[in-house]
Amino acid sequence: MTVPQFSRPGAVDLSALRRPAAPNKSGAHPGGAGNGQVSGAYVIEVADEQSLRTDVVDRSLSVVVLVSFWSAEVPASVEINATLARLADTFGGRFLLATVDVGRHPELGQALGIPAPPLVVAALRGQLAPLLQESLPEAEMQVMIEQVLQAAVANGIAGRADPLGPGGGETPAGSDDLPDEVPSRFPAAEEALMSGDLDTAITAYEEALASAPGDPEAELGLAQAKLLKRTSGLDPVAVREAAAQSPGDVAAQALAADLDLMGGHVEDALGRLIDLVRRTSGDDRDAARRHLVELFAVVGDTDPRVAKARQQLASALF
Repeated sequence: MTVPQFSRPGAVDLSALRRPAAPNKSGAHPGGAGNGQVSGAYVIEVADEQSLRTDVVDRSLSVVVLVSFWSAEVPASVEINATLARLADTFGGRFLLATVDVGRHPELGQALGIPAPPLVVAALRGQLAPLLQESLPEAEMQVMIEQVLQAAVANGIAGRADPLGPGGGETPAGSDDLPDEVPSRFPAAEEALMSGDLDTAITAYEEALASAPGDPEAELGLAQAKLLKRTSGLDPVAVREAAAQSPGDVAAQALAADLDLMGGHVEDALGRLIDLVRRTSGDDRDAARRHLVELFAVVGDTDPRVAKARQQLASALF
């Protein structure tokens, strides 16, 4: 399966919608369960042009938004929504699902030149790139989403959405009191990472660590850049098949763990490598351990899943 390039000719350009929005009047809200509309922590129902701007265009600047054009009269589109809503929870905010009921709001589909449902597109930086027009098994949709997320990171989109509470697209109460984001101490490295220039990012972070050994920001940036480089251009199906066929192959299991992590399956990624440490010895065991420690850096030491995995690693080693 080939992931579309989001800037390619023929993608639907939504930039004309990108104009200031009136406060607190968005037509989007967290998906409800009525009339075939799905519910979920990462589901938004788009009901007008205003919400297309605020909840698709604006959000797509920092996080992947999958937009499903559907109708209750088309059962396949209802099934697609249900599957994508489950996967949105599984991926834990790596993407948002925006649903557009073109049966109730045909003007939205007409304005964008959308054919009959079902149609799922990926929104990045104000453009829509078609993904699928038929229902697929959940496993295949998951692989497709993993590929989209990899392409998104390469295009500088690596955000993670917070669960949507009551009020959906509205700004959470008290958000003005949140502290400003701390600027990076390695802006050149971070800029290279976000732009997809991974070799430059790796070099910059390595130079930073040479000057400041053990710096947590530089270690995290280097681990992220290396992970993205390792997974760039991979065929997820082929990687997983290779791992299944060679359970003792450190390189094959490490790549599969990388894809698990990229897909938001943190415990699966860490557990795969811990099991590999248990089954191997010598250089293979050390290689598996080092790869696991590198993934710890990507996830972060404050994550409880890392703390648990460190205990399991210690048990596996000793």
